[in-house]
Amino acid sequence: MTLKQRLNDDMKAALKARDSARLSAIRLAIAAVKQKEIDDRIEADDGQVTSILDKLIKQRRDSITQFDQAGRRDLADKERFELDVLAAYLPRRASAEEIAAEIEAAIGSLAGGTAGPQDMGKVMGVLKGRLAGRADLAAVSAQVRARLAGG
Repeated sequence: MTLKQRLNDDMKAALKARDSARLSAIRLAIAAVKQKEIDDRIEADDGQVTSILDKLIKQRRDSITQFDQAGRRDLADKERFELDVLAAYLPRRASAEEIAAEIEAAIGSLAGGTAGPQDMGKVMGVLKGRLAGRADLAAVSAQVRARLAGG
């Protein structure tokens, strides 16, 4: 079952269960996927859906921070609930050891090896496909930068 099918099935289940909060979060994700498909004139695969969900989760985290700073506990709780619902659709998070192994594999897979920090884009291009939805790519980027600077 694809991720899109799972979202649609869960939307129907939430509709039948009259779970309006969950339904709202799932509809938000489905709308974002459809918007991406319309904008790019594509049929989104699981990787693209994961990327969209990752973006939505990042937006929720930013909103939670802002709502907490503003003292809006009610809105922060709503965003946390949406974040939990959306996070359930992402693949299992990669461990620190798995991320380190992926970084080494990506560096090793590049033709001619890597010379240094100027190859950051090449390495991240490889890692983006391998770790999308499984790791915070900003943190991975910092690890790659440190690895390339030191090696």
